[in-house]
Amino acid sequence: MTTSEIVPLVAIALVALISAMIGFLGVRVTRSTSDFLVASRTVKPLTNASAISGEYLSAASFLGIGGVIIATGADGLWYPVSFVVGYLALQLFVAAPLRRSGAYTVPDFAEARLSSPRLRQFCALTVLLIGWLYLLAQMQGAGMALTALTSLPTWVGVVATGVVVLLTVLGGGMRSITFVQAFQFWIKVAAVAVPLAALFSLFLSSGAPRPAGPVFETETTVTVHAGVGLNFASPVNIDAYGVVDGVRVDGPHNMVRGVHDIDNGTRLVFPAGAAVPEPVGMTPDESWLDPSAGPLRLLEIYSIMVAGFFGTMGLPHVLVRFYTNEDGRAARRTTVLVLLMIGTFYLLITLLSYMSRHLVPQVLLQSRADAAVLLVPTAAFGDSAVGWGLAGLVAAGTAAAFLATSSGLVVSLAGVLFTDVLPGRVRNFRLATALATVVPLSVGLTTTRLEFNLLVPLAFAVAASTFCPLLILGIWWRGLTAAGATTGVAVGGLLSGAASIASLYVPVPDNWIGVLANRPALVTAPLAFAVTVVVSKLTRANRPSDVDAVLLQLHAPERLGLGVDRLTHQRTDGPELS
Repeated sequence: MTTSEIVPLVAIALVALISAMIGFLGVRVTRSTSDFLVASRTVKPLTNASAISGEYLSAASFLGIGGVIIATGADGLWYPVSFVVGYLALQLFVAAPLRRSGAYTVPDFAEARLSSPRLRQFCALTVLLIGWLYLLAQMQGAGMALTALTSLPTWVGVVATGVVVLLTVLGGGMRSITFVQAFQFWIKVAAVAVPLAALFSLFLSSGAPRPAGPVFETETTVTVHAGVGLNFASPVNIDAYGVVDGVRVDGPHNMVRGVHDIDNGTRLVFPAGAAVPEPVGMTPDESWLDPSAGPLRLLEIYSIMVAGFFGTMGLPHVLVRFYTNEDGRAARRTTVLVLLMIGTFYLLITLLSYMSRHLVPQVLLQSRADAAVLLVPTAAFGDSAVGWGLAGLVAAGTAAAFLATSSGLVVSLAGVLFTDVLPGRVRNFRLATALATVVPLSVGLTTTRLEFNLLVPLAFAVAASTFCPLLILGIWWRGLTAAGATTGVAVGGLLSGAASIASLYVPVPDNWIGVLANRPALVTAPLAFAVTVVVSKLTRANRPSDVDAVLLQLHAPERLGLGVDRLTHQRTDGPELS
């Protein structure tokens, strides 16, 4: 291994080791089921906001957002915008009432609001679908990051993420990972802010204007990992080894202006100063800052916005965090702090992504755009101590991104498995934790790696089409019935889930059907709302008799003493740790 590989590997190992140590320290203060599931509802707003931000800013934000912006230009900015606005809606409509519900999981809230065991079962299955889909993205992304930074195989990163997360959560549940995720959030901020400041310093000291489009500043070798069509804006002489336009080439080759088909495994050597060819379907270099205006692209953007806006209000690993606040007022304060934190982070990652487009343009040709942020330090500062140090810091931030979100997902999944599948003592929570980790770990080791910009929006789409209608209508509309909520969750979950699975494993057409298969929220989320309302109206006679009392509990201040702890009402062995 070279120094450029050892430094990032050591940084990743340190973050993993510190995270595991903090997790195990949680055992000393974890004494009850409430500690494991919601940290006994004693987390202060600043700590909780740091933990939520650490959990929410996953690998999709740390690497995926940068990759999308690099590949699609200004259109990629809609992702962070929708995520931040979705959190604002979460604060306005969901945070405080959800905290007052006294529930420990989303299925628990559903049963508390509508007294329906069937609805609870549907919600439990949906939590598992969303959580495992999101967790799969984190684990596969960890494997990709480790491969990009070192010579280790992809499976090592997948397994390492699963093992560290499992150990962290087993140590002390929600109480432990709250402090782990808070620590990991600030690591991520440093991993973006410090390299960005160094790049600005380098840019200002050089005084050289950046080119309008990316070019290869030094002789660069690119190995194409998947067949791709490359559009050359001007003729260029390169060395090619492989298959170009259906013909085997082994040496100097003139690439005339136009589109050329490059087969998988082909190696291209570009001279210094050559313009980076555009992969077919990407935003042209000269219009990087201009949003695409085609009808299909607009359809995709609108669906991205709907998924980000409504999906944020339905992510189970985010929602469970509001149960850990002391009261509804603390939940609102926490959400305001989260908005400031994630908004700042997305601003920093957007600036770093723009610089990455010029420093590591080869990732566009290798179908590795989500690895660009990892490669920026050494691309800018070369094989030097500064380059190694910054690469180590970015690697640490990457590890923190994977581990923070994965830990939150495992806790939310384990909470549902514990309360709905494996009810009992805390030892069953540990069994649920192992099951929550092993399933996506097994899938991640046996399937081809999928891009963040495919997996994560699909998880948001399922959340937007299931839990968002349930929460919004359950909190704010007294007319909701169990039949309406169950039908809405089932229709939204089945349609968005089917679209998710189909788009991952079946080729989709290059038309509006394909766009909606990849980004189904634009259709499935409004449809879920509509189905829920219509069926609730048809079954209005079956509204819960205690609806007014439940809504009063959700909206009345805690000082009135109307709250209730759902766990203490549902099981008698909660406080035990055996």
